Amino acid sequence: MENLTVNKICVVGAGQMGHQIAMLCALGGYQTALQDVKDEALSKAKSSLEMLMGQWVRKGKITEQQKAEAFGRLSFTADLEKAASDADYIIEAAVEKLEVKREIFKQLDAIAPKHAILASNSSTIVNSLIAEATARPEKVCNMHFFFPPLVMDCVEVVMSEKTSEETAQTAMEVCKKIGRTGVLLRKEISGFVANRILGALQKEAMHLYEAGIADFKEIDLVIKKALRHPIGPFELMDLSGLDVAYYVMQQQYAESGNPEDKPPAFIEEKVKAGELGRKTGKGFYDYGEKGVETP
Repeated sequence: MENLTVNKICVVGAGQMGHQIAMLCALGGYQTALQDVKDEALSKAKSSLEMLMGQWVRKGKITEQQKAEAFGRLSFTADLEKAASDADYIIEAAVEKLEVKREIFKQLDAIAPKHAILASNSSTIVNSLIAEATARPEKVCNMHFFFPPLVMDCVEVVMSEKTSEETAQTAMEVCKKIGRTGVLLRKEISGFVANRILGALQKEAMHLYEAGIADFKEIDLVIKKALRHPIGPFELMDLSGLDVAYYVMQQQYAESGNPEDKPPAFIEEKVKAGELGRKTGKGFYDYGEKGVETP
């Protein structure tokens, strides 16, 4: 069976992941629609991408013409039907909550063409839990990008038992066209590969901090100096967003029932205080009032 020909991609969710995924698709030559229910999110996404692509032009990564052509292929809309009704491939990049993703996929299943593939950028939730909300589980997969998508060269493509080979191979072709290394996982597990390994390190780092063994700055320093990681686990949570880490841990706890998977109190306190990391200007570290834009 030949793989699906993808001409138009729809990205649902214009947050810190979605807007960069959409630009990757546009740079890769796809007609791309970026959809979000909030006009403010779309406006912020457009401004951020204009700034980032301007930096790429100045650094010689792309030409001014390539930038203009990419933006010519990229549209921004709050109308899900307009964005998805003629899409061949849809990437959901919404908040890491199962009920939210299931509702989005239910809507997409009703709107998108029958041939369209529905992919989730979830960092932990297996696609079979989301596919249950659709009538096309064979056309559902995970397509997990890493933050920030415009920098990180890896995408975990994950199949469930019902995901078709055509869907998986089409996802891998999309990865190739947008210049990302796709890794195909034929068996699904919560957290996939990278986040299961990273989560084990992060969990131990939080335990050491909570037990008073070392301060978070000291733990980050040891990880960077002794293990030669580019950033420490607390710096990484600040970069990705403490709200993202919190939702991921909540989902893992909901699935496992293991108290060790439950978010620690100090993470919950920061999320409730709005101290989400770089994007709010403060998390474990203080980044100033305006926060930090990530390339």
